[in-house]
Amino acid sequence: MADVLVVDSLVRRFGDLTAVDGVSFRIAPGETYGLLGPNGAGKTTTISMVAGLMAADAGTVTVAGEAMTPRTTEPKRHVGLVPQELAIYPDLSGRENLALFGRLQGLRGSELKVRVEEVLELIGLADRAKDRSKEYSGGMKRRLNIGIGLLHQPTLLILDEPTVGVDPQSRHAILESVEALSGEGMAVLYTTHYMEEAERLCDRIGIIDSGRLQAEGTRDELIRLIGGVDTIRLGGTGDLAGAAEELRLIPGVERVDTERRAATLTVKDAPALVAQVVGTATSYGVTLFDVEISRPDLESVFLHLTGKGLRD
Repeated sequence: MADVLVVDSLVRRFGDLTAVDGVSFRIAPGETYGLLGPNGAGKTTTISMVAGLMAADAGTVTVAGEAMTPRTTEPKRHVGLVPQELAIYPDLSGRENLALFGRLQGLRGSELKVRVEEVLELIGLADRAKDRSKEYSGGMKRRLNIGIGLLHQPTLLILDEPTVGVDPQSRHAILESVEALSGEGMAVLYTTHYMEEAERLCDRIGIIDSGRLQAEGTRDELIRLIGGVDTIRLGGTGDLAGAAEELRLIPGVERVDTERRAATLTVKDAPALVAQVVGTATSYGVTLFDVEISRPDLESVFLHLTGKGLRD
């Protein structure tokens, strides 16, 4: 299937500052793509060009096969943009907000009514639909913000840090909604300051810093880029030194370090090896009281590539 979004060599300058410098990526139908970067990395500028809110100095954006620029109209019909700042009317109810934005998106009559009710159910606000949105909690306002972006059933949904400042329950509801949407075939471009969200939601991730895409791939692909390895730590008593000699012979075990009551193994794939490792240790009379697996994560990759935390 053709990619929903194709970003090719985007460049945007502000005077002497190059905010986006040759960024390229693609998103397929049903794929959630995470764009991660520290503050000032170029994420917001990139999203603004993808959504057709800002012109590029060079490069192109194509949405559903159509060129996206600030002057084009048709490709914008395919996009649902959920900005970081709330874009709702506080004196209108949840249902009224959705109806208003639905009309702005070209929906009318029974189609509009049906979509409003469907979206209220999806975002979990059906029971509060008549309440003015200024009476909503922060998480409910965020969910309404997302619902507005979904009304016209976009092909590409852009979510710019949609869970900032929300309570854990609402955050969980938002993440479940995003998972359901991608499962239904919608392409999603997702930015976040929470690494665990990227780990959970994103099929592929692009790490941007200083305006450039530093790396791109699945979680496992990114970890392999920095030579990430797993560790298995065995806590126990008995002949750990003897067991260590045998453990070193297991294919995939790169190193074994022993202490008085523990052995730490550096391995290529801990989940695949842990059963054999435990079996080998116990066969040497080791009595285990603890088995701990540690795997590198996206935070390690991010720090390695940018030298900064995601919130910096």
